[in-house]
Amino acid sequence: MYSLAFSILFVSFIILTLLVRFWLASRQLRHVLAHRSAVPAEFAEKIPLAAHQKAADYTIARTQYGLLTLLVNTAVLVGFTLLGGLQWLSLQIFQLTGPGMTYQLALLAAFAAISGAIDLPFDYYKQFSLEQRFGFNKMTKGLFFGDMIKGALLGAAIGLPLAWLVLTLMNQAGNLWWLYTWVVWSGFQLLMMVLYPTVIAPMFNKFTPLEDQSLKSRIEGLMQRVGFASKGLFVMDGSKRSAHGNAYFSGFGANKRIVFFDTLLARLQPQEIEAVLAHELGHFKLKHIIKRIGMMFAISLGFLALLGYLKTQPWFYDGLGVNPVLLPGQGNDAMALLLFMLVLPVFTFLFAPLTSLGSRKHEFEADAFAAQHTDARDLVSALVKMYEDNASTLTPDPLHSAFYDSHPPASVRIRQLTLAAS
Repeated sequence: MYSLAFSILFVSFIILTLLVRFWLASRQLRHVLAHRSAVPAEFAEKIPLAAHQKAADYTIARTQYGLLTLLVNTAVLVGFTLLGGLQWLSLQIFQLTGPGMTYQLALLAAFAAISGAIDLPFDYYKQFSLEQRFGFNKMTKGLFFGDMIKGALLGAAIGLPLAWLVLTLMNQAGNLWWLYTWVVWSGFQLLMMVLYPTVIAPMFNKFTPLEDQSLKSRIEGLMQRVGFASKGLFVMDGSKRSAHGNAYFSGFGANKRIVFFDTLLARLQPQEIEAVLAHELGHFKLKHIIKRIGMMFAISLGFLALLGYLKTQPWFYDGLGVNPVLLPGQGNDAMALLLFMLVLPVFTFLFAPLTSLGSRKHEFEADAFAAQHTDARDLVSALVKMYEDNASTLTPDPLHSAFYDSHPPASVRIRQLTLAAS
């Protein structure tokens, strides 16, 4: 009875998620199309009509692509669960390996490989058709497949040992395995924050010290004013993959570094770059990063505790089309992990607006911080250029934006900064 109820609940949430996503996407498409013919008044003197229409067309294409991948991913989800895909895969691997850790790791690796193979044609289309059509793709096919292979090898080198440790804890650490796993997972996340900028990121991109001494002096002056120390200022060769531009912090603690895309430096003036960096520094000084890390740790603790309960419940497996017991007295911790990772997004999707709301609040605060330490007009000028260069729509549907967007709509954000500058 519980298994059937959970199956019905699962299907109901899938249908609800699809309906909400398609409804929001249809609103976005209609709203962007309705405002395609004219640049919003506050941007009329700053962004050409052709650029505005390109952004509208790019947004529409990305939204339509998102709907296609949503349908495919939903079909894959149902295929793996209710239609017995994971059960079949589990039995095939079990026949080859027998019981034990080899079987469990092989199951996780096989699932990852199959998922990657399904995603590959869509990733390829997005890069070499959608992004290419709008002039953003700078990646060669060799680099695309090289990144894919490198990412897979890196994922296996990091993921398999971590999976082995988690599965060992699940099997041998008793009823509080989820708490010990949370400690391991949290430590792993912090370690990645330390290692990513100096070990992992250089495997994919080239990072060179910022050479423009005038710009460097300006940025160092800003950092001194706000009390921020970093391990260096670096330029990343983002232009070999995309025409999109950005700047970001990476690292943790004493290992922090500031990274600029070369595309961003080529487009913005020094005072605009300083203003953009002041915004990013605002996230650090206002403790947004620490708050996000703390929230991530708290949520992961709650989810692991939930998994600790669900992995002992037969209805959880049966309701998702799986019989996890391969031999008498033996469970299947790898299957529990896979099922939980598959179904969790379905049940948490409707909480997305809360995450978006918190993120937008942080963006407003970081903008206000930047306006205090640099000229707000420089940040406005930089943002307008970035909106144009990245083909970000100036006219998103308000409800779609409220549900999904981590940043405020362009018109609202610019209005706030304009008031700060006056």
